[in-house]
Amino acid sequence: MEKRNFIPLIILLVISILGAFVPNVPTQIITEGINSGDTAWLLVSSALVLLMTPGLAYFYGGMVNTKNVISTMLQSFIAMGVISVIWIVFGFSIAFGDDIGGFFGNPTTHFMFKGVLDGPIWGTIPFALFAMFQLKFAVITPALVTGSMAERINFRSYVLFIILFCIFIYSPLAHMTWHAEGILFKMGVLDFAGGTVVHMSAGWAALAGALYLKRRKSLLEDHVLPPANIPFVLLGTGLLWFGWFGFNAGSALAASPLAVSAFATTNTAAGAAGLAWVLFDAAKGKKVSALGFCIGAVVGLVAITPAAGFVTIPASLFIGTVAAIISNYVAHLRTRSTLDDTLDVFPCHGVGGMVGMLMTGIFATSAINPLVTDQGLAFGETKLFINHVIALVGVSVFAFAGSLLLLKITDLILPLRVSEQDEKAGLDISQHDEFLVEAES
Repeated sequence: MEKRNFIPLIILLVISILGAFVPNVPTQIITEGINSGDTAWLLVSSALVLLMTPGLAYFYGGMVNTKNVISTMLQSFIAMGVISVIWIVFGFSIAFGDDIGGFFGNPTTHFMFKGVLDGPIWGTIPFALFAMFQLKFAVITPALVTGSMAERINFRSYVLFIILFCIFIYSPLAHMTWHAEGILFKMGVLDFAGGTVVHMSAGWAALAGALYLKRRKSLLEDHVLPPANIPFVLLGTGLLWFGWFGFNAGSALAASPLAVSAFATTNTAAGAAGLAWVLFDAAKGKKVSALGFCIGAVVGLVAITPAAGFVTIPASLFIGTVAAIISNYVAHLRTRSTLDDTLDVFPCHGVGGMVGMLMTGIFATSAINPLVTDQGLAFGETKLFINHVIALVGVSVFAFAGSLLLLKITDLILPLRVSEQDEKAGLDISQHDEFLVEAES
């Protein structure tokens, strides 16, 4: 039996009771100006983006060993519950509430979703729909981090960390990048669907986590087991690729030609990157692998995310191919180092996100999206690219240093790393008292 701990339950009960006494009943529901087609598309897109988190669970779960499949997958699923609650209480408000200094929103602006149901429409969709669409991005971001700390992180500590990450890293970055008064937004930094906010933040947090938790005992003893289930990885990749159309095309916030363009660039980059990864492996004398194509495709999806609604379809071919080759090379360097980023989250999401951010600064054009006021480097202008380089450095420092600090705080409250005995037994049995039949045998 685990030591009893009533504190998390009490916190959830307090929040729930607060919801009963502060229901924030809307004074009116605005319908004028709402486009039913756009609303329908964003409802579907929101569902697609949420599906990405179970897809990620399969993607990561298939790559760890059989003793850690359930724990790794649950780390993604639990984020769907934890972040959904935080977002309603004040997470959305920190991201999109009244601006405070260009860095974060006022947590009281939309506290307990105040003024969201009866808020002004966002373009041609209800404000509440925009808030829920953004929630799905907030859910998957901390879940992405888990791959770097897999097979050795304490589950309770992980939950505490993603709460802190959502409040102090993700939501402020969303505000800086996507709020009209955000410091990066006012610089002219372009991030169509979250290359900076989602993937760079997750990638740098993953690097911080891998460094802080250090290497797995199995890695030190050269006893690393093979992936549990490659078909799980294939299934996860399919779900991620499918959901990413909501992620990127949905970020047009309308059923429009821009959404179609983002849809096309998303698919093209993923296909090119999957091929580039396995062909780069083949050029090095390796066999074409299912795991390689899946990882490459996801890197392409990551890299095109910031650029999806700003670049042409042919440009997305280049973005996907280059991102895959660079990430493949960085992943190879990682294997030769002492860094134990279990599932190569930083080489794939961190590096992929940074490549995508720079590529946006190169290939963005107002011919695709009129919101592009400064053309990309490929079109003879330098301002956008320079601003993206500055933002890349700033976001990297913020996400990495901030995550390291939050990991230290978490570790002081709840030890981050499981005991050597629990790690050897596997997190499925030691953290959850559950196991796969294969693991038991």
